[in-house]
Amino acid sequence: MTKIEEYLKNKRIVHEEKNIFLHGSVPVYVKDALLNDGISLSSVIIKVSQILPEYFVHGLDSIYVGDFEQFHERGINAFYDDGSLYISNVQDDEDDMIDDIVHEIAHHVEENHGMDIYGDGRLEKEFLGKRKKLYFLLDAEGYDVRIKDFLNPDFSREFDEFLSQDIGYVNLRGVTQGLFYSPYAATSLREYFANGFENFHIKKDYNYLQIMSPVLYNKIENLLDKA
Repeated sequence: MTKIEEYLKNKRIVHEEKNIFLHGSVPVYVKDALLNDGISLSSVIIKVSQILPEYFVHGLDSIYVGDFEQFHERGINAFYDDGSLYISNVQDDEDDMIDDIVHEIAHHVEENHGMDIYGDGRLEKEFLGKRKKLYFLLDAEGYDVRIKDFLNPDFSREFDEFLSQDIGYVNLRGVTQGLFYSPYAATSLREYFANGFENFHIKKDYNYLQIMSPVLYNKIENLLDKA
């Protein structure tokens, strides 16, 4: 049990949603009710189970829905931690919530299949190649950029804030078009994979993803072949 899970259960502020289990095995717990009355949590979970095969959630302990302090500290609305998903109770609609859940399941998949995804170094090479191109594009646009920041595949809070706040995703979208599936994919290698995984399974824009990121596409397809 993680520290977050232990705290929640000791405080008795989480209840298990009646008969809501992802693929019949992963329980859904609610800390705070969804603020959008138009969202059916059971419908969301059913749709996720239709999108992803059970193979991808093996070992996933639980899904927690609510308002967690990490969301405010990190400016996010979902995260994966030690075998569990934490999903915000503030969602635009069911599709928005499904996106968050599938994206965080991608990080669980990384934990289970890290060697298959990253072991040969090909995905990191593809990612850093795109990062280099992004550096030159932003440099040409007049942004104050340092090449070393673009050659670090790991997540950096400072670099993330530079992309999301200093440049802004609206501006970044135009620069990254045809390079990354979405601006957030440029954040780190892990987010590159998770963003691709999410869009492969939800958007099903296979041709575009395969042309733009062939290694990423093949990694996801190979994982699916094992399901």
